Amino acid sequence: MSLPGLMQDAPLMISSLLRYAATYHGGREVVTRTVEGPIHRYTYRDAYRRAAKAANALLAEGIKPGDRIATLAWNTYRHFELYYGVSGIGAVLHTVNPRLFDEQIKYIINHAADRIMFVDLTFVELAEKLQSSFNSVERYVILTDAANMPDTRLRDAVSYEEFIEGSNDYIEWPEFDETIASSLCYTSGTTGDPKGVLYSHRSTVIHALAAAQRGALDLGAEDVILPIAPMYHANAWAMPYIAPMVGAKLVLPGPKMDPASIIELINQEQTTFSCAVPTVWTMVLDHLERHGMRIDSMKRTTIGGSAVPQSMIDRFREKYGVTVAQLWGMTETSPMGTVSSLTPEVSALPIEVQRAQLSKQGRAQYGIEIKIIDPNGAMAPRDGETSGDLWVKSPFAAKCYYKCEDETPLDEQGWFPTGDVATWDRYGFMKITDRTKDVIKSGGEWISSIELENAATGHEAVAQAAVIGVYHPKWEERPLMLVVPSSSADLDTGALLEFLAGKFAKWQLPDDIIIVDELPLTATGKIKKSAIRETYRNYKFPTA
Repeated sequence: MSLPGLMQDAPLMISSLLRYAATYHGGREVVTRTVEGPIHRYTYRDAYRRAAKAANALLAEGIKPGDRIATLAWNTYRHFELYYGVSGIGAVLHTVNPRLFDEQIKYIINHAADRIMFVDLTFVELAEKLQSSFNSVERYVILTDAANMPDTRLRDAVSYEEFIEGSNDYIEWPEFDETIASSLCYTSGTTGDPKGVLYSHRSTVIHALAAAQRGALDLGAEDVILPIAPMYHANAWAMPYIAPMVGAKLVLPGPKMDPASIIELINQEQTTFSCAVPTVWTMVLDHLERHGMRIDSMKRTTIGGSAVPQSMIDRFREKYGVTVAQLWGMTETSPMGTVSSLTPEVSALPIEVQRAQLSKQGRAQYGIEIKIIDPNGAMAPRDGETSGDLWVKSPFAAKCYYKCEDETPLDEQGWFPTGDVATWDRYGFMKITDRTKDVIKSGGEWISSIELENAATGHEAVAQAAVIGVYHPKWEERPLMLVVPSSSADLDTGALLEFLAGKFAKWQLPDDIIIVDELPLTATGKIKKSAIRETYRNYKFPTA
């Protein structure tokens, strides 16, 4: 018979993170470049009180545990307050990616059945355009004050400051089962409709603890954190949770994501740590070099979303003294999966070997396990060469998608398939070598090649279409489309691009379309993507 432990059974609550910061790091700043323009400053103590006001306002509005609350918003202090005000009362914060195609936004709002939508000024026009398609949204709150409130057609719209104004700034945060849903983020990294990843309080707190540890992101109270990764992208890689948990100063960039504005915030606020996709850092590094600027306060950055070029890691270290930790993960892993950080064993190796290790996607951190299964169904050897399907298991990894609970992708042992192909080596470093899904990552955003192909073949002049991702110096990877014309019609690539423009967001469209006589096929008649990638691996886009 097992013997129960005699420890307290305190649930892991998201509200406890901000309460801790307000109590033990109450004077630490949260700084925002606002959508309205000026820099806004306040403390964790202030943020805690305003999150309580937001929570009480939502309760007065009739929001109940489990209700979904949508945001179309940048990284700002008001959005930060909602991370706690919504989840803290047992409701679910649904962060919507405004860069998605209109049809995808309509789909995910209706699929989530959001009751209230909080909208930044930048996205009011977008919300107005789509609101007639939102079946469940009862009212809108504009994330601004009365002085900047726009004249809007949004239903029952009110400014955020008016929404929380009359509410009490004290709340006794409820405690409930820690496995209750806390936030919802849809991933478009799959074919078909976007799929919802539903995080829990337990998964969120454990992930924050795992990501902050020394061997992972190595964050503490002395840090100044600038999350460039958006709050609508896997919760800004957990920075809104990690920063208050460790008592770090938090700097939120708002809508100005150009390199000059980012560099200004780094230097003005003495940022020590930041996180972003490679595309952002490419622009920042180019700007620094063109203008002879420095970012001397920066010590570390985490880069993820797509593979980090070795040249970027070298430029950061050699020219600016910044250590790069490459991160691999997914929306489904909260998102940290592996982090490329050195161990004593690797640090003892020659510098060229260390550089090669750091160019990989990294080691599993405590809290997540990985396995790589070769084509024969066996565990791939840790030789750095044998590739196989990458699987993960973790208390902060998804087991299924929202409203698809009967369609679990897990294997019999509870492992989640990532859709990536990888190798791992004797030191535990994993490297992504391919994707089992035909998706393209451009600037950290997913583009489905299959959906582009299906749309193209819907054009009367197209017999076959294949889309692959090709290296791009700014966006890391962009779609290249190859088409075989039908025998009955002339094919004009400009007309085909116009045809696709009505079905996809501009950034999802191929950068170039090439007409070919035929596409390579496998023995079973499928398009052989590996052969196409090999043929066009050195292709350069005309506009690159």
